[in-house]
Amino acid sequence: MNSASAAVAPSVLVVDDEPVLSGTVKNYLERAGMSAQTCGDGLVALDLVRATAPDVVVLDLGLPRLDGLELCRRLRQAGRGTPVLMLTARDTLDDKLKGYAEGADDYLVKPFDLRELEVRLRALCRERSDTPSV
Repeated sequence: MNSASAAVAPSVLVVDDEPVLSGTVKNYLERAGMSAQTCGDGLVALDLVRATAPDVVVLDLGLPRLDGLELCRRLRQAGRGTPVLMLTARDTLDDKLKGYAEGADDYLVKPFDLRELEVRLRALCRERSDTPSV
């Protein structure tokens, strides 16, 4: 990664149908120097990922019209390598394993600390930028 790309703020799409939560996450990430957009619907989120190509997606599982697992599955089937962090109240080991099996790169259980979310997102963006081009 060169210094020019290091200066670009990572773009994050926060997909959660709880407006207060997604707004809080968006505001925090923007104060932390990231660019953030929110969406509360799975089908709309699928279109936004295609149209805006965010650096990372924060994805709740319980979404209207298209749940988070199916959204992640569709992104992976379409060849989208966009990192996905699942952010959900579903906390059993089976839930986590299912999330990873559908293509999640990371999994964080609600309630969570915003600082931890930020660090995980930066790590996902760093991993993506460090991946050599083929």
